[in-house]
Amino acid sequence: MWAMNYRGPYRVRVDQKPDPVIEHPEDAIVRVVCSCICGSDLHLYHGLVPDTRVGHTFGHEFIGIVEEVGSAVQTLRPGDRVLVPFNLFCGSCFFCQRELYSNCHNTNPEATAIGGIYGYSHTTGGYDGGQAEYVRVPMADVGPYKIPDDIHDDDAVLLTDALPTGYQAAEMGDIREGDVVVVFGAGPVGIFAAKSAWLMGAGRVIVVDHVEYRLEFVKRYAQCEVVNFREVRDMALHIKQMTDWLGADVCIDAVGCEASGSLAQTITGRWMMLQGGAATALYWAINSARKGGNVSIVGVYGPTFNAVPIGNALNKGLTLRMNQTSVKRHVPHLIEHIRAGNIDPKQIITHHVPLEEVSEAYHLFSNKLDNCIKTVLIPPRAGEARHAAGGVLH
Repeated sequence: MWAMNYRGPYRVRVDQKPDPVIEHPEDAIVRVVCSCICGSDLHLYHGLVPDTRVGHTFGHEFIGIVEEVGSAVQTLRPGDRVLVPFNLFCGSCFFCQRELYSNCHNTNPEATAIGGIYGYSHTTGGYDGGQAEYVRVPMADVGPYKIPDDIHDDDAVLLTDALPTGYQAAEMGDIREGDVVVVFGAGPVGIFAAKSAWLMGAGRVIVVDHVEYRLEFVKRYAQCEVVNFREVRDMALHIKQMTDWLGADVCIDAVGCEASGSLAQTITGRWMMLQGGAATALYWAINSARKGGNVSIVGVYGPTFNAVPIGNALNKGLTLRMNQTSVKRHVPHLIEHIRAGNIDPKQIITHHVPLEEVSEAYHLFSNKLDNCIKTVLIPPRAGEARHAAGGVLH
């Protein structure tokens, strides 16, 4: 098969790799219809995540058609059209039973905090991802979700991560009727967090970023106010000025550590691949929230040192909530929001790119060229079928 192949920082290409095979009776093989490049993939692309091995295939946002199932799989059969949540989970452990699917205890032998993730280095289990023609999907009875016939491919692929993550960001903010919500970051997750805040009763939504075309997009798409942080000298002061000197009821960090570079680790005196970054957005979120307010964190941080003003959070009586998204918990009600016309996820997709051009696609997305918001990759076989079907494959 053709698959994205990581060759080192800033070096990705498409190569032929062996087709995945059934390795366990609960596996399925999925033929990819389309996959996305996520902002989180840029941490890998820039070499900031430890144990990202040469030859690894990225991609944790993908949908496809079931090609083959293992002997123990009961809920899927060949031909089923499925979306695959970015997190792998067993469905039966202590955490899965509480719908904390991203914290599954059985899918990542490399860590105790987070479960397995497709295409996100060996720190999350080493599972190859969906920027390929085929993917092996373990625990196929509990992970994949059958896509209803009336849900567009481009909507479905955004249900694998970006939309549920934005929605959970708003949910963890515990938004009350009329709340002022500030979202830091106007990438896809921040855009969906802003849109979701309205669904939960927000009275005012403000999005902070520095890329003008992204701010213009979220302003139109989520009907929100925007702030370019490059034009603001003191972010917390600015938010307080906008909110009668109280601060925001809810602040959402949809940025995490900067994907453009890692924080120099002064302890060792050298740069390290620790996904540390600078916690600027989190610093702003804590300091911009009102006393007794809520801070929701979905931006990506590694298990490393970050300078966070935790004393300010304590003294202000803030509630901080954070986690990787439990995608499957949100999919059913998000499908209903799509059907009702409350949200149209596919509008954020600006580029459909053949998988063969993955190197150019990463360059475009990483450097924010051509007003890129979200990039979808189309594998060769799927591209041919998509073209024959008039642009969408069901």
